[in-house]
Amino acid sequence: MTQILIIAKEPVPGRVKTRLTPPFTPVQAASLAAASLRDSLLAVAATPATQRVLALEGLPGSWLPGGFVVIPQRGGGLDERLAAAFADAHRLCPEPVVLIGMDTPQVTPGLLREAGEALDRHDAVYGPAADGGFWLLGLREPDPGLLLGVPMSHPETGKLQLDRLDRAGLSVGFLPELTDVDTVADARKVASEAPSSHFATALRGLAG
Repeated sequence: MTQILIIAKEPVPGRVKTRLTPPFTPVQAASLAAASLRDSLLAVAATPATQRVLALEGLPGSWLPGGFVVIPQRGGGLDERLAAAFADAHRLCPEPVVLIGMDTPQVTPGLLREAGEALDRHDAVYGPAADGGFWLLGLREPDPGLLLGVPMSHPETGKLQLDRLDRAGLSVGFLPELTDVDTVADARKVASEAPSSHFATALRGLAG
């Protein structure tokens, strides 16, 4: 069975979802980040896994459900933090690792199960994001060299990450494309796709 790793920031005003300000205030943007994180954590909690890990920048709060191992993020750039999170989770439990972030509140246990099953047949599994990055990356045998030096938050992040996997000779399974919540337009799109989510409820509350 696969373990699931989520990498996230504590939803502190001014430190999360800054691209949503304006039109939202930093406090409102943080409330949306908290709702997105909660949806993501609940999807992970509802998915069968050998271990559930939260690699967190900051401190856990009441938004964290039970059953998670919390580890601190390590490294400078996002590529370093992702590589370290994979390595730390795999050190705790030497099983394949599926990683997601906190920006896809529409994620479902079904998609996460599909990712885990893909690692039974492939060396890696990849979920593309609409902005050119990726919302999910799973590795049967995590290796920092698969991530270090890949430019993150770049229009070609996804292409460059896939090139890295290909050069390593890994077979890759693919999941459907999802939209990360970065902008207000993204937030509205994701809320419409997951209208019963905590994220959509929080967004409706702000719009009202």
